[in-house]
Amino acid sequence: MPELKLYNTLTNKKEIFIPIDKNNIRVYACGPTVYNYAHVGNARMAVVSDILVRFLRYKYSNVLYVSNITDIDDKIIETAEKKEKSISEISSYFGEVYNNDMSILGVLPPDIQPKATKYIKQMIQLIEKLIKNKNAYVSEGHVLFNVLSYKNYGILSGRRKEDQIAGSRVEVASYKKNPLDFVLWKPSLLKQPGWESPWGRGRPGWHIECSAMSEQTLSLPFDIHGGGSDLVFPHHENEIAQSCAANNLVDPKSYAKYWVHNGFVNVDGEKMSKSLGNIFLVKDILKDYQGEVIRYSLLSSHYRQPLNWKKSLLEQASKTLNKIYRILSKVDNNNLGEKKHDIPSEVIDSLSDDLNTAQALKEINAISDKLSKSKGDKKSEYRNQLLASSRLLGLLNKNPESWIKNEDSLDIDIKYIEELLKKRTVARNNKDFKLADDIRKELNNLGIEIEDNSSKTQWRKK
Repeated sequence: MPELKLYNTLTNKKEIFIPIDKNNIRVYACGPTVYNYAHVGNARMAVVSDILVRFLRYKYSNVLYVSNITDIDDKIIETAEKKEKSISEISSYFGEVYNNDMSILGVLPPDIQPKATKYIKQMIQLIEKLIKNKNAYVSEGHVLFNVLSYKNYGILSGRRKEDQIAGSRVEVASYKKNPLDFVLWKPSLLKQPGWESPWGRGRPGWHIECSAMSEQTLSLPFDIHGGGSDLVFPHHENEIAQSCAANNLVDPKSYAKYWVHNGFVNVDGEKMSKSLGNIFLVKDILKDYQGEVIRYSLLSSHYRQPLNWKKSLLEQASKTLNKIYRILSKVDNNNLGEKKHDIPSEVIDSLSDDLNTAQALKEINAISDKLSKSKGDKKSEYRNQLLASSRLLGLLNKNPESWIKNEDSLDIDIKYIEELLKKRTVARNNKDFKLADDIRKELNNLGIEIEDNSSKTQWRKK
């Protein structure tokens, strides 16, 4: 079996993956801050991490995967205040929605999914260590990390300290000795959530959360730390500094040995962001496409490259999966167990080369073409290869007949539905409730449910 090579952000090169302990592989990936619905960027990180863990489990007998939930954050507090809900209500709801959406995309649940609020005690203990080691200081009710106290700060992102002030989420404030210093603990107002600490009632900074949760669930050092490339600086840079400084470690590999980061999701060549209004939510895409179509689309480019998200990408993925499922529907798919030896070397070679899923999908498509043209024993051989290879990538888990039926049901005239909704809105505004009800019934006959709220009418397939 070929050696697994991964691009390590820490060294800026592709390296052979050598486990710390081949009988106990440990992986951590930064999960979402749960204050809104999951978007395609969240999904790409989750799917990439899922592929990494699936392939590690193909190669090794024991893999422990941890991916956290950030359930205390200023954005969650703002959302809770706006919706007049508690932060636990907001974080619980959106955390559940996130897990459900990822499950539909075929993402296996992590072995451990720690929530930040359950590790406050460990965060306080970590901060106390940093203060004792003179890597952190107390100022105006805040505790801050002294960036200059850790000599390897900047090693992951490759930024010089003088350049780092331009980085994401860097805040200039009166309580900082140095503009680059970042918050470990901050005071909470009475109406804000908070916990008692040696520095007063407050809450943790964003970065300390993952340092505490990763150390508590995996111990140090662990093998792989993953996440989106937007987290390289400052979040992951700060994790390294905190964890190494608190434990009197200098070498960043004493925290995590390999760092795997997926690229941005772009829309029309621009980074997907709220400020540009080009965020695509998973729940909305699922109105028109099955989960495996979204997953296939996310795997169609190499994980380190930017992914240009557009309708044609989804349409091509849908077309390809439809073709493969129709081929499968014509063969006997009963009594197939997933067997490692059924996966051709070309698929394994592709994934071994820094998780090249784009090449792996090409190989899978080639197998499906062979299956469509084969006869006799070869048909069973190619069927086994196709299913085993695809399932390693989290694909082709549906019954072929059910897939085809669902795809046919998705073939609806969205423009026609939108036109009916506009007519219904006009009817309601004119108090023509009979017409509005008739249109609702027509939509219902088309398999469409509608929900009226204060701002607009939303629709979804039954």
